[in-house]
Amino acid sequence: MICFLTSRMDDPGTGRLNPANRFADELRACFPDRCRALYICSDPDGWDKTDLYASLTEKMLEDAGFSFDRFRTLDGRNEDSAEDLLRGSNCVILSGGHVPTQNLFFEKIRLRELIKDCKGIIIGISAGSMNSADIVYAQPEEDGEAVDPAYQRFLTGLDLTKTNLLPHYQEVKDDVLDGLRVFEDIACPDSIGRTFYAIPDGSYLFVKDGKEELRGEAYRVKDGLISRVSSPGETVPL
Repeated sequence: MICFLTSRMDDPGTGRLNPANRFADELRACFPDRCRALYICSDPDGWDKTDLYASLTEKMLEDAGFSFDRFRTLDGRNEDSAEDLLRGSNCVILSGGHVPTQNLFFEKIRLRELIKDCKGIIIGISAGSMNSADIVYAQPEEDGEAVDPAYQRFLTGLDLTKTNLLPHYQEVKDDVLDGLRVFEDIACPDSIGRTFYAIPDGSYLFVKDGKEELRGEAYRVKDGLISRVSSPGETVPL
């Protein structure tokens, strides 16, 4: 199993596969022959969005020269077939979206158990990458979540990595949610005794043979402090 856990796959504003940090080249080197892809949703009831983003993802990859024997989606419409769909796939794409909503769906279809038998590649996008961790840090992102004492910030994930990713760093680093700065007032206090890695679009975590590498620009959030660990084009083993 090889994992590409990204902030996003496309080059923003272009609709093309992002070539930064050798992402497109590395994916091409690992891409399975006779690819049978399965795009797994973030919201099992958001059928229109799932179909739209699955279609855009397929087209983006085909435009980059990748080909598929088939490209299927998994959401609430066919969740009872999750095991068969996983068994018949050698490329699994975990979509972006709302982390807790996706996490609940993953739990419902027993994806943590089923995905361990995947023999091909796994591509995570934003929430999909975050939910790939063993213990997921579900950083508050919607109004009310940061101040809701019942909101669960730590969830059981897919155990594809021990690394917690925080995507879209260049977009959200200065955001304020519920009157709190999302990094200085939320993520930093939550990092006491823990480590998160914030990555901008174009950076990703590469996992192969039990080894993990950050590819591209990344920032460590640990024990309340944020520090830069790599620059664009660099690779950092974890």
